[in-house]
Amino acid sequence: MTRTLGLGLHLGYWAGGPPPGAAEAVREADRLGLQSVWTAEGYGSDALTPLAWWGASTDQIQLGTGIVQISARTPAATAMAAMTLDHLSGGRLILGLGVSGPQVVEGWYGQPFARPLARMREYIEILRDIWARTGPVTHEGPHYPLPMPGGTGLGKPLRSSVRPLREEIPIYLAAEGPKNIALGAEVCDGWLAIFYSPHHDGFYREALGEGFARPGARRAPEDFEVTAHVPLIVTDDIESGADRVRPMYALYFGGMGARGANFHADVPIRMGFEDDVRRIQDLYLAGHKDEAAAAVPSALIEQLTLIGPADKIRHDLEAWRDSLVTTLLIEADPATLRTAAELILG
Repeated sequence: MTRTLGLGLHLGYWAGGPPPGAAEAVREADRLGLQSVWTAEGYGSDALTPLAWWGASTDQIQLGTGIVQISARTPAATAMAAMTLDHLSGGRLILGLGVSGPQVVEGWYGQPFARPLARMREYIEILRDIWARTGPVTHEGPHYPLPMPGGTGLGKPLRSSVRPLREEIPIYLAAEGPKNIALGAEVCDGWLAIFYSPHHDGFYREALGEGFARPGARRAPEDFEVTAHVPLIVTDDIESGADRVRPMYALYFGGMGARGANFHADVPIRMGFEDDVRRIQDLYLAGHKDEAAAAVPSALIEQLTLIGPADKIRHDLEAWRDSLVTTLLIEADPATLRTAAELILG
């Protein structure tokens, strides 16, 4: 059933420093009435500080972390940061969470990556306990026990000294695999999809449906948000436009994780591009990054992006409106934001 899509701005990862023009883009997104603005973190800049800094110049747009990596902070630290930013923004925070991958978790944060779904479930339970503020927080799970067993023996359960502005701060889960997507549908308020094709969403419908059907699921399907990060390229030369995103897809599908443990590569493989993905991986891991980018097929790019002249994009948007997605996130300068608002929001 065709319906209205929301539109948000994603600021992406930092390179050498803050993305040029980010402050202006955030203000324009707020002026245009976009739903949300999102920040990222990997192993450089964090997601929370830029969101607070740029969000301070806005009035109505929601402020989303895309994503806070749970291995970077204890649950209590994330709960505190979320309460703080929610207060400062007048209740506009969306807390996007993700587990990242073993290379970053073990190599950068020095934390164990094992049992990521169980860790995420515990993490979210503690966040909600802290925000509910019904009493001192204790937790008996194996990953985040509170108070910490052993130690000095002086630790005691505590209740947040700050009363949250909202004890129901929305949590969105970044997920790609079926079990993780199902977990998001069960315990979260939304799902952050990094690679999504409206032409191959049966996989996602099944995974989300499993989570919604579990006892105690937090939300019904009609109340659940699905936010997809989608490149938008308005151009009369589709191949030239595709060349702009090929290096990014080559990095994610060919260079992220390990050859046998790349969650991003599983997405195009499920879409039927397994041979192409194997070639991209072979080239990228051998150091041939330009050739790996050139090997990303145009047919795959067209299914994962909105690309082409304005009339083609308007036509292609119908598939997105018929999909599970409720909000499209794009990376754009102020001029492109205005075009996107005209195309998507009407």
